[in-house]
Amino acid sequence: MMKDNQFSLSDHDEATNNIEFALSKKVEYLNQLREAIKQQDDRLVYQLINQSRYAQLLLKKRSVSEMAVQEELVVKDYPQIQQYLSLKLISYLRDAYPFFYFEEMTVGKFKIHFGNWWDRKEFGYLDVLNVEFKFDEEELAKLAKSFELESTNKRVNTDKINQISTQNKERQELVDSQDERDAEKDKIREEMKRNSQEKGRPWDAGRIREERRVLKERLTKLTEMDEEANSAYQDIKSSETDVLSLAKEDTLIGYERQSVIGVFGDFEKFTKHNNELYSNYLSHLISQKGQVTE
Repeated sequence: MMKDNQFSLSDHDEATNNIEFALSKKVEYLNQLREAIKQQDDRLVYQLINQSRYAQLLLKKRSVSEMAVQEELVVKDYPQIQQYLSLKLISYLRDAYPFFYFEEMTVGKFKIHFGNWWDRKEFGYLDVLNVEFKFDEEELAKLAKSFELESTNKRVNTDKINQISTQNKERQELVDSQDERDAEKDKIREEMKRNSQEKGRPWDAGRIREERRVLKERLTKLTEMDEEANSAYQDIKSSETDVLSLAKEDTLIGYERQSVIGVFGDFEKFTKHNNELYSNYLSHLISQKGQVTE
């Protein structure tokens, strides 16, 4: 009598059919991908490496649960696939975003430079597989703020520069008033000397002590101001360097803002185009091939 847990011939046949089917689907997928690359059909390559994203953004399908998923077969090959896909993508981006310049860091990995001017910024990197910009959030926020401030005739760093300038003015006044403090300290020391020599009546002792305390406090305050003045000069020089750096950054942000305006008109349209980059680029590839494959 056959045990319940012993494999039957029909079980073996079913297992054979299942594995053959699974392997055939993988082979079919890899053959499709190889043929797409051979034919330089980047649109189909994008569809094959991320079928869910393609279905949602290009075919506008809400449910993709039945989509065949074989992408894990080529995960280790992503660097080479990115390098392959980058040629047409970057060519497209150079036309759509003429102010962006791309530098390959490693195979298939590209960082983004904003502009071709001196001291241009690194603005993030390009996600080739997902056709997506991964911007430096801090730099993007500064660019966005420059558009917000446009109507106020202010720059991103205007408030910081004004604050530093005010601090430097106070520091300079502290340095310039050294002679006045020296004269006041001499006067206080004379008063303290007279105070210590004063021999009042017993009921004057409290008044004399209070006068001495007030004089000591003022002398201590003036001494502290002297110490601040000693470091003020170096602080002023350091702050002037900071102001130059902030002003330079404002100039670069101004270049960036004008570049965006020149191509997109405003920041909102720039952002919209960024968010729709995948669908825009794939639609561009489709228009070249003249077909959409589901």
